[in-house]
Amino acid sequence: MHISIFDLSIYIKFFIGLCALVNPIGMIPIFTTMTHSQSILERQKTNLIANFSASLILIISLFVGSNILNAFGISISSFRIAGGILIISIAFSMISGNFLNKVKQIKENKTNQKPENISVVPLAMPLIAGPGAISSTIVWSTYYSNWMNLFGCSLVIICFSMVCWLCFQAAPCVVKILGTTGINIITRIMGLLLMSLGIEFITIGISTIFPGLLN
Repeated sequence: MHISIFDLSIYIKFFIGLCALVNPIGMIPIFTTMTHSQSILERQKTNLIANFSASLILIISLFVGSNILNAFGISISSFRIAGGILIISIAFSMISGNFLNKVKQIKENKTNQKPENISVVPLAMPLIAGPGAISSTIVWSTYYSNWMNLFGCSLVIICFSMVCWLCFQAAPCVVKILGTTGINIITRIMGLLLMSLGIEFITIGISTIFPGLLN
């Protein structure tokens, strides 16, 4: 299918679709929870790397995603299930409090131990560039496979990453407003929501592989 590179309505729909799938504003509490123990510079670095990595993942998915999955014999449904399992494991640690305890222990440790880098996993993938965003990008590339259209969609992905970056920049203000107690409450609420999201990914994947099984 071919569209004009100047057909802005197509790219606006793609942008709105990514925002709806990822929900950058709704991601602010998650980013706040995962980076609340970091310094300002560390948080800004995490924000930059996470969104740069997410945009890179989505652009690669746009151009070669379908070919990579086909080469390994992996379906979108299987990818959704794998992403859902990873999200559930993260969500469980947030609900049980292990996530914050681990971050606190690393922060208070006076040895040379370095905290785990969360920029790429889980922030960039699967929270920003998750199964939904990647599968949507791959499907979009199959519909509009013209190189000019793919270039236009790449610009949309970059703009989307900039929106996520701006939203995450507001995280320090959220930290000051919520405080420690607020962070603990938000952590468990967002953990529950993340677990629901992970289960949704798995459910959609299973229902696609086995039609009628979950009806």
